[in-house]
Amino acid sequence: MALHIIILSFLLLVSAAGGARADFTDGKLPDGTYHCEVYLLGLFLNLGDITIKGNVYSGPVTFGTSGTYNYQMDANGEISWLGPLGGYTSGGNSISLTQATLDDPGGPSFDIILKQQDGAFTASTCTKR
Repeated sequence: MALHIIILSFLLLVSAAGGARADFTDGKLPDGTYHCEVYLLGLFLNLGDITIKGNVYSGPVTFGTSGTYNYQMDANGEISWLGPLGGYTSGGNSISLTQATLDDPGGPSFDIILKQQDGAFTASTCTKR
């Protein structure tokens, strides 16, 4: 009898842990608008919004990017943008890494690590509104 209780407890624990944890198995971020900011010189600077729908994104419009483009996300949450990404990919800038986070209680988000033309790196965070 005690063995049945232990097995049942283990199964309940595994199912509860599996259901509570977000993952990247579907290869997509949740649809919505993600507000992007960078913390620089003691201030949060608005970098615009990126809109996600399925495997398609648009924006950020702050940098004049128009159109929709595809993106891919691997099982570890690393995002590859398959088109331009406003000021992140213009003027000699390039994306070094984009990492999604789905476990945050504040909502899904992703961090973009930008390599600037001068070789310096800057990180910005985009959080779903």
